[in-house]
Amino acid sequence: MTAILKPTIEADYTFAADTPFALECGAALRPVTLRYTMYGELNRRRDNALLVCHALSGSAHVGEWWDGLFGPEMPFDLSRHCVICVNILGSCYGSTGPASINPHTGRRYAGDFPVVSIGDMVRSQALLLDHLGVDKLHAVVGGSIGGLQALSWAMLYPDRVDRCVAIGAVPLSALGLALSHLQRQAICNDPAFKNGFYEAEAPPAAGLSVARGIAMCTYKSAQLFEERYGRAPNRNGEKPAEKLAHRYNVSGYLDYQGEIFIRRFDANAYLIISKAMDNFDFGSDHASQEDNLRRIKAKVLMVGISSDWLFPAADVFALTRRMQEAGVNAQYHELESDHGHDAFLANADLLVPLVKPFLHEDEMKKAACGLALTGER
Repeated sequence: MTAILKPTIEADYTFAADTPFALECGAALRPVTLRYTMYGELNRRRDNALLVCHALSGSAHVGEWWDGLFGPEMPFDLSRHCVICVNILGSCYGSTGPASINPHTGRRYAGDFPVVSIGDMVRSQALLLDHLGVDKLHAVVGGSIGGLQALSWAMLYPDRVDRCVAIGAVPLSALGLALSHLQRQAICNDPAFKNGFYEAEAPPAAGLSVARGIAMCTYKSAQLFEERYGRAPNRNGEKPAEKLAHRYNVSGYLDYQGEIFIRRFDANAYLIISKAMDNFDFGSDHASQEDNLRRIKAKVLMVGISSDWLFPAADVFALTRRMQEAGVNAQYHELESDHGHDAFLANADLLVPLVKPFLHEDEMKKAACGLALTGER
């Protein structure tokens, strides 16, 4: 068992104490706290930062959930770079979210927490980087919602991002929106939800568990489910052909995922973040979308996942082509895996040969130039 990689720094940054932080929905938050971590150290010029953006239920502890990318000569090589990860606005792992105290009422925001966007998350992260003295990022990297943040960074702050890596990340299709809606409905229809004003000790656990089960179906692939579970009865001896309540093995897996999820995540935060994922787009029409894509100055690596049906590889490839047509220096690679959308976490080792050359391109060119000058091969 490998040791958990611990951050060099874990801290909170609070801003908007006097002037509210305006949100795209028209509401505002005051104050705002972001929980963040740093792995490694910033150099004297503070130009060696890699910002890693987490997915829906992730946290700032990227060393735990993406540990396979850390190490000497790996994509996240702490001898070269300082890795920064920020818990997103609206989450429940230290940053301002529905479980935070509303200063106007003295109680939790709960159901009163406003809609936040991917852009709001990125703008708040930019304020944190200002606080840390990081004017420009060597790269911003993320998968899923983290990839949407990475793309937003490249659009909103074109002069602050040198490289952008987005894995399994495009605006959701109608099917993706439909499944996201059903997840939120599962939570909202739980009698314990109480319009979001449930007590922390009595959350809408049943609804959140079902929502997680639906999500797990979208994160995996049909092939993986068939290989792992097939039509086998639940492994504890249940007989689904004889008892209505008895389950198949895949059902037991989904129920278990729901059980462990409700212990660590807040239902209101799930609603807020999933809605932010739904609302992500590059603009309201074709013209505005093209204008936003043309803003990107960073080198962009788009990674599609072969078995991903939530964010299909074909859609990622199509977006890459649109970027190229808009003049963006974008390239596409495909991760071959039967793990579905979750492959960016489950098969992190397969990401290494795709992401490492892109992040270390300058160092590799310098090394190659040095070898050429000395005549070495």
